Parts: sequence; C-alpha cells; structure tokens
Amino acid sequence: MMKKLDFKFRFFACLLAFLFLSVSKAESFANKSIIMNYTVSMEEPELHYLDIRLECEGLTDNQTSFMLPVWSPGYYMILDTPRHIVDFDVMDSSGNKLFWHKKSKNNWVVENGKHRKIVITYRFFANRKSVAESYADGEKAFIMPNNVFMHIENQINNPVQVTFNPYKKWNKISTGLKRVKEGTNTFFANNFDILYDSPVYIGNQLTVDFEYEGKSYSLGIASPQGLDKEKFTSDLKKIMTATTAVMKKVPYDYYSFIMMEAGGGGLEHWNSQAIFTNGTFDFKSKEEYTDFLNFVTHEYFHLYNVKAIRPIELGPFDYNKENYTSMLWVSEGFTVYYEYIIMMRAGLLESKDAYKYFTESIKRYENIEGSKHMSLSRSSFDIWLNFFNNESNAKQTTISYYNKGPVIALLLDLEIRNNTRNQKSLDDVMRFLYNEFYEKKGRGFTEAEFWQVSEQIAGKSLDEIKTYVNTVKAVDYQRYLKYAGLQIDLSPMKSAAGNDTLIERSFEIKELSETSPLQMEIRKSIFK
Repeated sequence: MMKKLDFKFRFFACLLAFLFLSVSKAESFANKSIIMNYTVSMEEPELHYLDIRLECEGLTDNQTSFMLPVWSPGYYMILDTPRHIVDFDVMDSSGNKLFWHKKSKNNWVVENGKHRKIVITYRFFANRKSVAESYADGEKAFIMPNNVFMHIENQINNPVQVTFNPYKKWNKISTGLKRVKEGTNTFFANNFDILYDSPVYIGNQLTVDFEYEGKSYSLGIASPQGLDKEKFTSDLKKIMTATTAVMKKVPYDYYSFIMMEAGGGGLEHWNSQAIFTNGTFDFKSKEEYTDFLNFVTHEYFHLYNVKAIRPIELGPFDYNKENYTSMLWVSEGFTVYYEYIIMMRAGLLESKDAYKYFTESIKRYENIEGSKHMSLSRSSFDIWLNFFNNESNAKQTTISYYNKGPVIALLLDLEIRNNTRNQKSLDDVMRFLYNEFYEKKGRGFTEAEFWQVSEQIAGKSLDEIKTYVNTVKAVDYQRYLKYAGLQIDLSPMKSAAGNDTLIERSFEIKELSETSPLQMEIRKSIFK
C-alpha cells in the first residue's frame, strides 16, 4: 500500500511540476518585452528638425501599429503634433523597405510580415515653443517625448531606451530620465508613461547638481544671469522641506529642475518640472522673486497632487483623445493653495502677501460675468474647450479653476480646522488620498471618494462647499474667514461697464481686531 501511494504521489508531483513549468514558460514568453531603441540626432537644429531612428526587435505579429500621443498630461488641449512627422520610412534588418499605411492621424501601421526586427526613421519638425511641445534651434533643443516617440499600440508598458546625439556645439542634457551608464547620452524608461513624462533639454545651459536629505537634484538653467546659486538652492531646499512636512513622503530618488529661457508657463512631471523664466535671475524686486518661487513650488507640489493624488479619470491615460474630469479644481486649484501654504511654511512668503494672493484669486473670478454662468466643476470638465480660450466673450461665459479652486481649498481647510478645533486640516485629506489611493490601491480617487474622505476628516457634512463647487451660488466668505479671525471687504467698487448686473468689489482680506483663542490658533496654523 505504501508503494502505491508513493507512486501516485510522485506521479502527481511530476505532473504539477510539468504544468507549473509550462505555465511559467508561457508567462515568461508572454511577458518578454519588445526591444525598442530610439536615437535622436540634431545635425541642423537651426532648421528645427529632429532626426529619429527606432530599432524595434522582437515583434510577434505580421502587422504592427505605432501610435503617437495627441496631448500632454497637464496640458489639457489636443495638439497637432502628428502633422510634424515627415519622411516616415520602414526597413527590415537587411535594409529592404517595408510597406506601411496610416489608419488615423496618429497611427502608422507597418506591414512587417515575418520580420521580427525593423528599423523606422522619420523627421520631426520641432518649431512649437511651449512647455508641452518640442522646439529646436541653433542654441538648444527642448524635447517633449510624447510629441516625438511612438509606442506600439496597446503596449504602453514596454520598456524603451533613447540615445541623444546632440548638435556638435552642445554639451549638456537636462532630464529626469535615468542614464543607462554614466558618461553616455543613452537613457532608459521602464515604460512609455515614464518616457512621455520626462522632458529633455539639450544645449549649453548652466547645470547645478546637489544632494539634499538623501536625494539627488539637478538644475538646468538656460538663462542664469544674476543667479545667486547658494541662495536659490537654499530656498529650493526650504520649499522641499516644507512640502515633505505636509506630505511626509518624498516619492523620488532624483529630481530635475529644467528652467528655460524667457517664455510663459510650466508643466509638472513625475520627477522633474519644465518651466519658462523671465530670461534672467536678476529680479527687479523681492515680489518678482517671490512670484517665481511660487511658480516653482506650484510645479513641485504637482508631483504629489495630480501625479500621485489624481482624479481617477487621469490615469491610465488615453493619449489618443480627451480625458475628461470634473475634478481639476482639486488638481490645479488646490496646488495653487498649497504653493502659498508651503511658501509661508518655508519662511519665504509673509501672511499679508498671502492675503493679497487670495484676494486677487477671488477678484479674478468674482469680478467677471463668467462667475454667473460657469460652475467650478464645469470649468474643469470643459477645459478641453476653453484651454487658452481667447474668444471675445470668454470672460462673460467662463471662469478658471486656477482662481476659484484655491479659494475653495481655503474654505475647506477652514471648515475642517474649525469643526475639529484645529486638530485636523486639509493636510490630512491630502495625506489620506496619497496613502490610500495612490500607495495602497494604485489608482486615482473618484469624486464621491474625495468628498467621503473630506467629510470623514471634517467630521461633518460639506454640502454647502459642494454647492459652491457645482453651482454658481454666491459664496458666504465671511462665515468661513471668521473661523480664522479674518474678514473680507465686500463693498462695491464700481459698476461693470455696460453691465448693471455685475458689481465689482474689492474683496480685500483683513484680520479682525478681536479674536478668540481658537480663531487665532487657526489663523496662525494657516498663515504662518
């Protein structure tokens, strides 16, 4: 009897081992990544062209579709970058041409047949100067990878390697991408989401590398005139310290600050930011320098709020069409709020100046006719229609979540602090969203989950604030500001020209002369 049992046991053990090895081999084969190596050359950058070469090996299908994104996360506008692809060509490993055709404006279909290795070449016309588009001239190249590099359809998670061959007169590369090996110009990304979120600046910019609290940092500054390197890096460290104090985490090992020449705008990325400057670090006033630090802080805090803490609609991204969400007032508006909070906590912004910033935010949406017609949530959902809306009636019909969003953040922070006797704050909401949804669940939050978390931490219903978000109902500023011993001037300034229905007000925020201990504690907690 024992021998029979032993035989059966050994038989089933071998059978299970065979099945396990078969499954493991199948999974290993299925998970084997296609090798994708890009090379970018810049022989004549003054003509604005980038020469692209893709060596793609390990193809399994006879027909392969290559996709180019049509928008940049954080820049909510469909771009026309596919039209900048010219001279698209495909060859097999022996140099024989392969047929291809386009299925849509951003989809190139290659008939590779049994060829498992192909080479694709094309040129990209880089002549759009913005933080979301690529630009090259005789002095530098700014490359937004999602403009330039194609991924295989439905294989966004494929690893990818990129080698840059800079113009002969250039010697610096600034990016958040990881070098394959020090001393080379070859970089690696675990997937195309990372590649697409890692801008690259190539030229002769000033670079400053430093270590801080166990992390590595690099500054790439195109126009460093007037730069006080020690002061500026010291101020950046204060900003990072204050941010870490809020979120309690640092989600990167390396961070790159890409600070370009004169221009407008900035864009956040996972471990970098790319911003335009005034074209100089010789600031004319303290206020001008403070505004610039606010700007840097805003893009830095985005690595938490929108990259990690994000509406569920914003990831995984569909790069082929609009990604709609009604929650950008949290992603952008709350980030404006925290740029002021962090700057104050870093000792770089005084409370009286923060009052002015909030006053200006209120005035920018309350003193336009659009405040009577567009809700905050609608301004988020319709951003795909209104990003850079220059229509003559824009102020009469729309508002910006950059203006009303930070004010709602302030009201929510005040409500939470008042109801919990300053034991909880908006900081707790942000940390919970980060820990619960980003770290534990690996996803974004829904609108319902955002309000559930906020009400749980506040210990009460937040229906009134919800109404301010979803309707154009007039905000009771006095009620909330009083929680911090503040008041707001609602006295009329003048009637809007040609419109008797809109009264412009000053909305100046001031401190009350008499406050309770709780009011004073709340005010000091927010306005350092």
